[in-house]
Amino acid sequence: MSSAHYKVIYMPELNLDFAFTVRATLEQPIVVGQAPDGLRRFVPITGGSFSGPLLTGKVVPGSGDWQIVRSDGALNAEARYTLETEDGVRVSVTNRGIRHAPPDVMARLTRGELVAPTDYYFRTAATFEAPVGSAHEWLNRTLFVATAEREPNTAIIHFFRVL
Repeated sequence: MSSAHYKVIYMPELNLDFAFTVRATLEQPIVVGQAPDGLRRFVPITGGSFSGPLLTGKVVPGSGDWQIVRSDGALNAEARYTLETEDGVRVSVTNRGIRHAPPDVMARLTRGELVAPTDYYFRTAATFEAPVGSAHEWLNRTLFVATAEREPNTAIIHFFRVL
């Protein structure tokens, strides 16, 4: 059936609600080496903070971002880290995304230079795991998307709840 013959009976709205911004502090990337899918790197996450209308707290040190720099120059990222809310609840985050830009912009980002976020594409999708019975259990049932930015020693992720 071609799309010209497809009739949409009901199309639910897709809305986004700003939730919070994470500012994660980072160490320099550790180059693991060439893998079948591209250059494998690991970026340690050493701490940070997050705040916004839905959550506020700190980024727990000791996690990281596993990356593949693909043959086409794009970067696939999978960050796994823990947030601790102001009320002491720890929440596990898995955040997967993609960053790409023209080769010269990607080279500047790789060198750790400050690049305007409008010069590159950096988007992610995240799932959260909060303790059952906690005030933040709603995170377990919500999908989040994000726009992201990279500063020399910081990743900035603006999370939006998909409604």
